[in-house]
Amino acid sequence: MPRLRRFALLGAAAVLGIAASVPRPPLPPYAGAYEPQSVDERGLWMQLDEAERTLRDSAFVVKDATLTGYVRAVLCRTVGAERCMGTRVYVIRDPEFNASMTPNGTLVVNTGLFMRVRDEAELAAVLGHEFAHFEQRHGLHRFQHSRSMTDVAAWMGVIAASGASYQIRSAAVDVSHSTIGSIFAFNRDEEREADMLGAKYMLAAGYDPKALPDIWTRAMDEADATSFGRKQKSHRYDRLSFFASHPTNLERATYLRGLVAGMGQGDTGHDVLRTAIKPLRGAFIADQLKLNDFGGTEYLFGQLAGDAWDAELLRARGDLYRARGNPRDLVSAAGFYAQAIALDPADADAYRGLGLARLRGGDAQGAEALKRYLALRPDAPDRAMIQTLLP
Repeated sequence: MPRLRRFALLGAAAVLGIAASVPRPPLPPYAGAYEPQSVDERGLWMQLDEAERTLRDSAFVVKDATLTGYVRAVLCRTVGAERCMGTRVYVIRDPEFNASMTPNGTLVVNTGLFMRVRDEAELAAVLGHEFAHFEQRHGLHRFQHSRSMTDVAAWMGVIAASGASYQIRSAAVDVSHSTIGSIFAFNRDEEREADMLGAKYMLAAGYDPKALPDIWTRAMDEADATSFGRKQKSHRYDRLSFFASHPTNLERATYLRGLVAGMGQGDTGHDVLRTAIKPLRGAFIADQLKLNDFGGTEYLFGQLAGDAWDAELLRARGDLYRARGNPRDLVSAAGFYAQAIALDPADADAYRGLGLARLRGGDAQGAEALKRYLALRPDAPDRAMIQTLLP
């Protein structure tokens, strides 16, 4: 029994004490060159530099200097010009809602983020959160903590396999599970820290405080819409998975709403954001449609439209319903295309969608819409295919 007790105490100390024993180096200067100091930093930076070289040359990077410059401008306003000086910004063609920043200063923003933030204030909230990870060197600390915990788990596995008694083996397994759980708990704690520091950044920059909780509230609504569209159960946001690397969206929305309670209004930058992404929004919408997520996409389009649907969104909504293809969907799609044409009579793609929806629904009038499409776009790449559908 004394031996088992000593073993359990050593295991608990390993789980709770190793991460705390890892020294956190002072933060490097924001401006100018920074050379990694420790062995861990040098190894991690080498990997990150190689990954950035691959990313820089990737076909998925959006080569649009205006959009990239806009993201950088928002970041610099949020965290300060000196702080953002050493960062590199990459916008990548990915419809998922995400952004990330590595310890070496690489900021990656998915195009799906632009589809989900309603204004510049919300974009600033996300960028401030990611910069907080960079400022606090969370990536390095996670690497160090994970390495320490996996070392402990490996040794516990050896002890469990060779333990002299059931009690020893059972205790080793328990400690191993605790070490694995501590990795995810550590990540969640750093996410909360980044949320709070990022909030301080964007609030100090004068952005609207309501942007902080609203992002996560709509993220839950979109996830529920996706589940409903796929006939799945709604998510339980009040429960935390053992393997969750982030707090739940409900928890984040709750503590951020408490943070900004009673604060006045700030700058939203709604029109500035819309202007910045307008030239590329059609491509972002096309990527969203490829996700095959009817419920989530329908919700997202509604959020983008607000009280006024424009021709581009109406056409995209028609594409969404036509892709699902139920008889009632084809009728709805034709209606959306017709509304888009009413707003923009020169929208060739709306005529194409209208013609295909009507023909698929058994309406011969769809041929007239396809003829109008070919007249508006005589060099259409699918001209030969469309002509096979005409009488």
